[in-house]
Amino acid sequence: MNHSVNAYRVGPLLYCPASNETIVSSLTHEKFGRQFSLALCLEDAIRDDRVAEAEETLIASVKSLDRIRSRQPFFMPKLFIRVRNHTQIKSLLHRLGDSGKLIAGFNIPKFSPENADVYIRTICDINENANQTFYMMPILESPSIIDLRNRYRILYELKEKLDSVSRYVLNIRVGGNDLCHQFGFRRHSTESIHKIRPIGSIFSDIVTVFGMDYVISGPVWEYYSGKNWDSGLKQELNDDQLCGFIGKTVIHPRQIPLVNEAYRVPLKDYNDARSILDWDADSPSLVSGSIVKERMNEYKTHCNWALRTLALAEAYGLK
Repeated sequence: MNHSVNAYRVGPLLYCPASNETIVSSLTHEKFGRQFSLALCLEDAIRDDRVAEAEETLIASVKSLDRIRSRQPFFMPKLFIRVRNHTQIKSLLHRLGDSGKLIAGFNIPKFSPENADVYIRTICDINENANQTFYMMPILESPSIIDLRNRYRILYELKEKLDSVSRYVLNIRVGGNDLCHQFGFRRHSTESIHKIRPIGSIFSDIVTVFGMDYVISGPVWEYYSGKNWDSGLKQELNDDQLCGFIGKTVIHPRQIPLVNEAYRVPLKDYNDARSILDWDADSPSLVSGSIVKERMNEYKTHCNWALRTLALAEAYGLK
């Protein structure tokens, strides 16, 4: 698996319409804290007839952040752009000019065999002569992966394509709402998306195909106020972790600290992970009791867990 801390540090990814004219002030005043990433959305959050206007606002916002950053220190999150088509990637970078250096990468919506090649070529093209790495985060949400007759073929086909450019793939993301939309599903604040069995089955298959090589982020949680919004989010985050997800798409700043807290590593897990990776090479045994003598530690079966745990600890901290 990719245990690069950079992939883990995407963390809670706050979605914001690219047309939002207050985002510069919010970032420069650190209203969202200092542990999150940001995606400026040009796709579902923007009306079809307002895309050009949203692009102009996005460009103005990024250039403004670049200017302010030169004279005022503030936390600059990893900044991504969720595009609606591949042509926007080169166009936006060209129009951003030197301020394009603030862009960490691009979210690729409805990633499918039909558009994978052109998106991959575009990402390779912009990286060819760049002074930095521009990442891609493909979103698996296309209706085509619902069909059981084709799902495995599609997922493995996409995996093979992404493996050829794995150095540019920061996260795999899943589109829970898009998939629910196909069935007319919508969960309440007391319900985890993982309990919707057709959707949970898709998530399970995505993790099975991609999870040994990539960091996969959890789907959006819609609730940020009202009864049970926080307890429901905590429950879904627990289910996310058991499914194999790391990080989560968020749609409101109130959700950010809950995601960060959920992925902080318990001290006993951290100590066990260190113990497993520091195993005495001369020891005749590859199994022992845990540090606090509660469970078994076995080098051969817990090594990948230990690597994952230390990466999480570096990205999110300890609790």
